[in-house]
Parts: sequence; C-alpha cells; structure tokens
Amino acid sequence: MLGRTASGVFWMARYLERAENTARLIDAGFRMALTRDRVVSEEEWRSVVATVGLRAGYEAANGSYTGVQVWNYLLRDKSNTGSVLAMTEAARTNARAVRTALTREVWEAVNESWMVLKDTLSRPVREGSVIDVLGTIRKQATLVRGALDGTMLRNDNYNFCRLGTFVERADNTARILDIKYFVLLPSLAWVGSSLDNVQWESVLRAVSGERAYRWLNAGAMDPRGITEFLILDERFPRSLAFCMDKLDSNLTGLARQYGNESSANELVAGIKRDLSAMTIERIFEGGLHQYIAAFLSRNRQVAQAIEHDYRFRA
Repeated sequence: MLGRTASGVFWMARYLERAENTARLIDAGFRMALTRDRVVSEEEWRSVVATVGLRAGYEAANGSYTGVQVWNYLLRDKSNTGSVLAMTEAARTNARAVRTALTREVWEAVNESWMVLKDTLSRPVREGSVIDVLGTIRKQATLVRGALDGTMLRNDNYNFCRLGTFVERADNTARILDIKYFVLLPSLAWVGSSLDNVQWESVLRAVSGERAYRWLNAGAMDPRGITEFLILDERFPRSLAFCMDKLDSNLTGLARQYGNESSANELVAGIKRDLSAMTIERIFEGGLHQYIAAFLSRNRQVAQAIEHDYRFRA
C-alpha cells in the first residue's frame, strides 16, 4: 500500500472524528451556558474553544466569548481551518484522493456529508437552530461510520481508517477531562456542589457517555467514578483504555499483513500496559492534569510513529 494512500484514509478518518467531536463539545457548552449568567457563560464558551486548541485564532478574530460567536467560529468560519466545515471538506478531499481504497458506499457517505453540511452551514447558525445543526453533524458522522463498518474489507485500508479514528478520539476525551479541571470549574470551593455535578454531567454528554455511566452507577454523579469511566473502563467506546485497545488491535492487523511490527506497536502496547495497571486513586494522587498531559504526549507520539513507520510522506 502506498504511503500517500495510507495517509489519505488515516487523515480522512481523523478529520471526520474531529468534526464530530467539535459538534459534541459545542452541544455540551450550549447546554451548560443555558443554566449560567452571562459572565460565567462566557467562561464556559472560552473553555470550549480552549479544548479544541483554537483560542489564539478565535481571539484574533473575536473580542468576546458569546455563544453565537463561538459556535459559528467553530462550525463555519472561513478563517478557521479547524472549523467543522473546513474539516469535513478536508475529509472529503482526502477521500476523493483515495477513492480506489474505499468502497462506493463510504465515498458516497463522505461526499454526502460534505454536501449536506456545506448547505446547512452556508448561513450563520442562530440560537434557535444550533441544536438541530449539531444533530445533523452527528447524524452524518454516524452514516459514514456505518458505511465503513458495514462495507469495508478488514484489510490495511480499514485498519488505517480505524487508527485515524481512535488516535483522534483518545485525544478528544483526554482534552475534555483536562479542560474540566483547569478551565470549567471556577473555584475549588465548587467541588461537590450542584454546579460541579452539572459540569461533570456535561462532560459525559460531550462524549455520549451519560446514559452508559448512569446505567453502570445507578445514576450517581461521582467525579472519581466519571474520571475512572472515561480513562480506564474498556467497555466504553470513547474511554482512553478502549481507544488504546482498538489501536493495538488494528496495528496488530497491519503487522500481521506486512510481516513486522512497527514502533507504533511498541508505543501503544506500553500505554495499554500502563492503563491496565493504573488505578483512579494513583491518577488523582499524581494529579489528573499531569496524567492527562503525559497521555496526550504519548498519543501524539503514536500518531507520529504511524506516519513515520508507514511512510505517509514518501
């Protein structure tokens, strides 16, 4: 398989996952902002922009953090290469370049997503329509994912798609947890309060984990339990442990096909070992922020190793 083909399907999947994650984060921010006064609401929106790593670009284009400014910047602003619209277009560009590596159903799903979102986001998104727009983004992502899972051979093309998805998903879940503790919560005095509980619920909403967590924990909102769920629970498809397990299985599939393991295999295996030996008590003792910062760094190393080992730029 050519390196540029592997790169195309890998980055197609990353852009699609990142676009969906951005929509989920906006949804969580919107729901939190509805229950807050104006000043605190702006802090919520600042946290959303910080989570996706676009604070510098946003502040260069906008003077305040109102909801309508934030979600339009993140959804459709032409100056923002990290907007949902720009990322969907980038996914389509990559998919078109590697059409022979995709099934017809996958290409059509990606192309349709681009056309639907281009039309949906051709106008500024108002407060009354933002929830419907975010629902459309999630629906299109689900259609592409269904086409991938339902029609792709489990070969190297599929494995590179999955690698892109789970590298991106792990990064997103870790960032949401980190921002919760360092931006969202205004003061340690709020820990354990109703405000704190609402924010943790919003974290779960952002990763579509609220129902699963409540089902496992009889509805109790416990910060340590939620953190453990999002980091260590291999049953939840957006947890760090789940993402690493899938990266491991897809890298193993590539190693079996190509006859040798890569440095990415070793990196992911090391992260999996550490996660399986970790407890939530040890994470909090060492500092949640420090743990997540280290994980994000290791996850980036995995992505870079995949690109290097399989010669994406060759």
